[in-house]
Amino acid sequence: MKTSYALLTRCMLLAALGAVAPGALHAQTAEAVKPIPPMQPVPSTVPGRPDVPNAEVEKQLRNTPPLPFPLAEEKLPLSDLKVPKGFKVEVYTSGIANARSLRMGDKGTLFVSNRLLDKVWAVVDRNGKRENKVIASGLDRPNGLAFHKGTLYIAEGTRISKLENIEDNLDNPPKPVVIYSDFLNHQSHGWKFMGIGPDNKLYVNVGAPCNICEPPETNSQLRRINLDGSNPEVVVRGVRNSVGFDWHPETKELYFTDNGRDWLSEDLPNDELNRVTKQGQHFGFPYCHQGDFTDREMGWGRSCTEFEKPVALLGPHTAALGMRFYTGKMFPAEYRNGIFIARHGSWNKSKKLGGDVIYVTMNKDGSVKSYAPFLTGFLQNNSYVGRPVDVQMMKDGSLLVSDDHGGAIYRVSYDAGGKVAAR
Repeated sequence: MKTSYALLTRCMLLAALGAVAPGALHAQTAEAVKPIPPMQPVPSTVPGRPDVPNAEVEKQLRNTPPLPFPLAEEKLPLSDLKVPKGFKVEVYTSGIANARSLRMGDKGTLFVSNRLLDKVWAVVDRNGKRENKVIASGLDRPNGLAFHKGTLYIAEGTRISKLENIEDNLDNPPKPVVIYSDFLNHQSHGWKFMGIGPDNKLYVNVGAPCNICEPPETNSQLRRINLDGSNPEVVVRGVRNSVGFDWHPETKELYFTDNGRDWLSEDLPNDELNRVTKQGQHFGFPYCHQGDFTDREMGWGRSCTEFEKPVALLGPHTAALGMRFYTGKMFPAEYRNGIFIARHGSWNKSKKLGGDVIYVTMNKDGSVKSYAPFLTGFLQNNSYVGRPVDVQMMKDGSLLVSDDHGGAIYRVSYDAGGKVAAR
């Protein structure tokens, strides 16, 4: 019985083999023992950041690092800069490394901050010659400045300090006095922008400590504080990182720029110009970008209809920073009550955008009509020769623009007759 079973089994096997094409058995056997192909290498990315492109693409997204020192005045790109007909641009002062936020004192002193360095400068005009003086040093990312009744307020990374009666003591400035220190310490969007509102309170941005994340309750907001540092309160939420805001000269409503997230697309999202119409509004971060699409990581289950929409989109990755309403009388009437915005320029974008100052024309109802280039030329052949950060109107109506790349302040003036207004 056993022999018959074995014989039957052998016959079945031979029949099966006979049904296979000649040579096929050898090929199948060889395939079975072929080594497993090696694991393909993972494209180079930043750990924990799945949206960062691979190494080959990233080479095209080259950033323009800030210079560690200011350029000499003759090295500044003044000849490259362009303004509309009737306007003129000139160097107001140079030699201030990493020049960032600008504020004017009551007596005509220009105050200039740093973000990457530790100093605050004062620019004074003495007998027709401008002098740059360091009035505070050893500070932590002193980016935000505000001035009110003789006192200069400085927003550092983790605190707000003040210098009282500073314009009377520029040669012997007092040490900064800390008035507020309830900020988390983080490098990502850890610097601050600051201003004084119509209610005589300090307003300060508290950026999200990430590119895209669910921010802590204490972040991704604009906050206001009494001038003595008391009674902090949240004005609005959903703000990724605002590095510029100002109040409409007639309605007193707060408008602010906000930088969109990185590593989503070269063309999305746009930076925003936003308008605050009531306290407690939410402007979308991290769930909704530019008012019309939800984030692919954080936006599940959310709708953009839940949040406030921007009043203008300012271009993808343009880094819209400092902004001011223009209330002066030097420029033509069509500029009155519009907004100048400094666009620092994109870094994670192969074809750069920004590196300019734009002018935003407003409708009477506070909405945006349009915007157009005003000061251009900082972007040359897809590289930056300068990077605008902030704008500041002078008492004569001319406009100052800071450049943290060249360490300079430019002045734009106007004279319809062809003669530039005197300094």
